[in-house]
Amino acid sequence: MKNRTVGIITIPISKSGLTPLSNLVDIICSLSPAVFLITGDAGYQFYKNDNRLTSYKIFHSNSTFFLLRIFNYMIIQVTISFFIVTTRKKVDCFIFFVGGDTLALPMITARILKKKVFILFAGSIIKTLESKKDPLGYGLKMLRYITCSFAHTLIVYAEGLIKDYSLERWTRKITIAYNHFIVFDRFRIEKEYPVREFIVGYVGRFDEEKGIMHLLHAVPDIVKNNPDVSFLFIGDGEQRNVIEHYITDKGMRDTIILSGWIAHELIADYLNRMKLLVIPSYTEGLPNVMIEAMACGTPVLATPVGAIPSIIRDEETGFIMENNTPACIAANVVRALSYPLMETIVENAKMRVEKDFTFESAVTRMKDVLDEN
Repeated sequence: MKNRTVGIITIPISKSGLTPLSNLVDIICSLSPAVFLITGDAGYQFYKNDNRLTSYKIFHSNSTFFLLRIFNYMIIQVTISFFIVTTRKKVDCFIFFVGGDTLALPMITARILKKKVFILFAGSIIKTLESKKDPLGYGLKMLRYITCSFAHTLIVYAEGLIKDYSLERWTRKITIAYNHFIVFDRFRIEKEYPVREFIVGYVGRFDEEKGIMHLLHAVPDIVKNNPDVSFLFIGDGEQRNVIEHYITDKGMRDTIILSGWIAHELIADYLNRMKLLVIPSYTEGLPNVMIEAMACGTPVLATPVGAIPSIIRDEETGFIMENNTPACIAANVVRALSYPLMETIVENAKMRVEKDFTFESAVTRMKDVLDEN
């Protein structure tokens, strides 16, 4: 890794992608003498004035028309390929990050230029589209086959994701590692669990693949069993209007608070108010908010997707629910809130993240991966 310059590539990202990108940038900046970032939207806005790296902006426009979406995606690929060519004399290796597993043209461009290429799976845009029954997912599967075939190394957060992301044919070049770490000076227990109000929280995008509507539909059954419980939904997304209308129609404005996006540096304050954080997703990689909640002494209830089962052990370091149907969510929220040994779970979870999610351990993991390949 010594003196190796690194390029980080993502598709244009929203605010929800800033935390994982920020983690990776911090790690790579500590390892590389020069870092180049190719990204767009919130990613570029966040890093354009950061003097630790050089940023390149990808322009992006949204559309609901299928053919125009395909065209826009090809423009993104051409633009990223152009920047790869532009930086060819400055960059030794590229890490394809958020959405990078479907950037076939940039991957081919990097390989033609004889660059070392890694794909770090932050999640799966294909599984996200599949959860929405979006036909674009079929085309992206073909692009992912190309990128995975050409990449030197595929990095996933947990062994279970190999099957989850259908990567079995590339097992020989898959490495298990994650770029997550906690700033423990910020994410820590400020309010002890027994004195917290009965607040059940959700933090993330208000999108279909996150299962937030199922959590919303579970609220009435949860309240029947726990009349004093209230809900705090932090985030925003394409389902925001639907959620607001549902809350109004069901007369639940006194029960559910929608806070909108909260700056990342303030999330710990909100986590410290909660009795339980629910992650009802259809698909995940390794959610940052999960390990942040654990560091703040907030128990987590989650679906067994992505790398979550490698961190959350049911009734040991948190709670796992079988699926994200409203009935299942409701039953498991009630189970968690009434669990008699919750303070033991809080302590176990805190010890788990303090052991494995320091900045130093994240740097060591990434250095080992880059040095081995």
